Amino acid sequence: MRRFFRWLVGLPVAVLVIAFAVANRRWVTLSLDPFSQDAPFAAIDMPLWLLLFIGGFIGLLVGWFGSWLAQGKWRKAARESRSEVAQLQQELADLRRNDPREQPRDVTVFPGGLM
Repeated sequence: MRRFFRWLVGLPVAVLVIAFAVANRRWVTLSLDPFSQDAPFAAIDMPLWLLLFIGGFIGLLVGWFGSWLAQGKWRKAARESRSEVAQLQQELADLRRNDPREQPRDVTVFPGGLM
């Protein structure tokens, strides 16, 4: 069922992306020089669709990095919780080892089977 919905959504999206790339195959000049339009210092020619896809990919990377930074407090809390759990497990193991109820008792058997 999940696979069906993936295809149901993914196939039209893929068709739209391919149609967008075919419709926007004209070459454009990306200029990084704000002072000269005639002879830019840094410019690159590429298809428009590639420029937009690269922009989208860079946006995904920036969003991923921002999300990773924002979740730092949760990763730190998880790390601290793991170390606290390990410490408590060690303390519990020590207490179980040193528990007087768990130690073998000296049992003296009296004649006749009575204690």
